Amino acid sequence: MLAVVALGSNIEPRADRLAAALRALAELPGTRLVRASGLLDNAGVDVPPEFAHLRFLNQVAAFETSLEVHDFARRMHAVEDAQGRVRTGVRNAPRTIDLDLIAFGDLVLDEPDLTIPHPRARERAFVTGPLAEILPDFVWPERK
Repeated sequence: MLAVVALGSNIEPRADRLAAALRALAELPGTRLVRASGLLDNAGVDVPPEFAHLRFLNQVAAFETSLEVHDFARRMHAVEDAQGRVRTGVRNAPRTIDLDLIAFGDLVLDEPDLTIPHPRARERAFVTGPLAEILPDFVWPERK
């Protein structure tokens, strides 16, 4: 299955954190990196004013995986935890690494802890631009 992941960091060393996350995801069982976009330096979106000065480095990557979607998502969050991601309860607070599962094949899910495709991904240029770079013919999964 093709898993599309958006990566972001706004705590230095941002590029090193993205590279480490890519490696960790590619090392998941039954998973390999297919392609990763270039890095995009940009201002945060919907960031609290006190954190607006922290710029994000973003990237999108596609992985081929034999993992089931929930297992992939759990392991992806474990990669965040291993990189020191702290969930403070403040939406869009600074983070060492942020990994979002954007799409998983043509799967459409709407569960309390997992929504695929990612509900806001299409609205975010820091996702759509890098996604078009690596998968120019990408078609968003739609509810049937």
